[in-house]
Amino acid sequence: MTSDLTAHRHPASFLEVGLSLQLSLAGEESGAQYGSTVLGWKHRSWILCEWPFHFGKPIPCAVGTTCVLRYIYAGRIIGYRTEVLDLQLQPFPFLLLAYPSNIEAVPLRKQGRVLAHEPVVLLQVTGGVGERQSAHQPRIGGLLTDLSASGCAVRLQRPIQDFFPGMVLRVEFEIIGTGHVNNLTALVRNVSLQSDGTLLGLEFQFDGKETIEYRGWGGSVKKALESFVLQKHSIESA
Repeated sequence: MTSDLTAHRHPASFLEVGLSLQLSLAGEESGAQYGSTVLGWKHRSWILCEWPFHFGKPIPCAVGTTCVLRYIYAGRIIGYRTEVLDLQLQPFPFLLLAYPSNIEAVPLRKQGRVLAHEPVVLLQVTGGVGERQSAHQPRIGGLLTDLSASGCAVRLQRPIQDFFPGMVLRVEFEIIGTGHVNNLTALVRNVSLQSDGTLLGLEFQFDGKETIEYRGWGGSVKKALESFVLQKHSIESA
C-alpha cells in the first residue's frame, strides 16, 4: 500500500498529506464533526486518513459506512460524500475511504471568521516578531470575540493608548474541543474604542514558535485553527 501513497497535492483532487479534515457520519443524529488528517491517497481509487477518536475511543463505523468529508482549500469549503472501504486499528488507526466521484465547493465568508467568547492572554513583544518575551512581562487578559485561521478580534478593559497598529504581541487562548494555543505571534492591525472596552484586530504570524496542547489529534496551530473554523462553518451551513 505504501508505494501507492501520493505525497504531494494533486491538481484535480485538492488533496495533500497532512491536510486537516472534518468527517461526519451519515445518519448520526448528533451531527458531530470529527477531526482527522489525510495520510495519503491513490487518485480515483481511495483516500487514507486517521481514524478519529472521541473520548479516547475510535468513532463507531464499519466497512460500508457513508460519511462526508470537508476541508478548506483556497478560500473554499470542499466537501464530498464517500464510504469506508476498510479500517484498521493496528499498527495505527486509519480509515480507507472511497475516492469521491463528485466534489462540492462553497466559498467561505470573508476571512472565514466565526464568533468566539473565550478568555485570551496577551504579552507584548518589545523587540519585534523574532524576539522572545521576558518571563516577567505582565500578562494582559482579554476576551476573544471572533476567530479565523488568520487572525482574531480581542476586547480588553485597557486604555486605547496602550495599543497601536504594528504592535507585536504573543497570544494564548483555547480552541474549544481541540486544545490550548501558546506563544502565537500576532500583529495589531487596528485599534478601536468601543462602549464595552478597547477592541483589537489581530493578524496571526506563524513563525514556528507557536504550540498547541492537543486533545485527540495532531498537526500545527494553523491547521488546528483551519479545522475549527471549518467545523463551525459546516455546522452553521447544515
